[in-house]
Amino acid sequence: MSNRKLVGLWFSLLAIPLTAIVLFAVLQPIKVTPRIGLAPGFIFTDMNGERLSNEDLRGKMVIYNFTTTSCTTPCVDTSAAMQQMQEMVKRLDTGGIPVMMVTILLDSENATPERMRNYAQRVGADPAVWRIVTGPPDRLKQVVGGGFGLYYEQKDNGVFEFAPLTALVDGNGILRAQYKRGAPEVDFVERDLKLMIDEVQNSAGAGGLVYEAAHLFACYATY
Repeated sequence: MSNRKLVGLWFSLLAIPLTAIVLFAVLQPIKVTPRIGLAPGFIFTDMNGERLSNEDLRGKMVIYNFTTTSCTTPCVDTSAAMQQMQEMVKRLDTGGIPVMMVTILLDSENATPERMRNYAQRVGADPAVWRIVTGPPDRLKQVVGGGFGLYYEQKDNGVFEFAPLTALVDGNGILRAQYKRGAPEVDFVERDLKLMIDEVQNSAGAGGLVYEAAHLFACYATY
């Protein structure tokens, strides 16, 4: 075989995987949620005085939100959206992958166990699905501000000012989604949870390479 034919054969062989890569990047046959970064570690206390840490949540997908026990203007009340998400989590087919919800209260000085229990009762939090927690102010600043990127300020009148944020973390402790447009649309959160569940269920063996390719080429669902 002549050198020209050999070169042509090699180019033909190389063109096959390159074409496949281009088609994958363009068509995006698999959608994933991005890997934003490592979610912060924490140790907080819930309304029953029980400890909850990020390590306790390993292996679980977690929906986080942040508020105060008495959210009034300018605070955006996201409790109704969280109630809807709790119902969504309960009916969602997760394939055995546990999904939890965690509300972190920013007003820890006011968030006594009694007030936390009252808040949980008021929003209808089922402790099997939805935990209400808080911690010391300095630790909250590190976790919420430094870890989740939600910056808040307590004014002289005691009111907390912050932009609403809901975050989605996977079972490996990786931050996968942030919803910053007021109270999040439950449909968007459900869609992202389903994408994450599909990724876990289909990433064994060669399937894992396909999902890594989807992350490499940023095959992200759009809002």
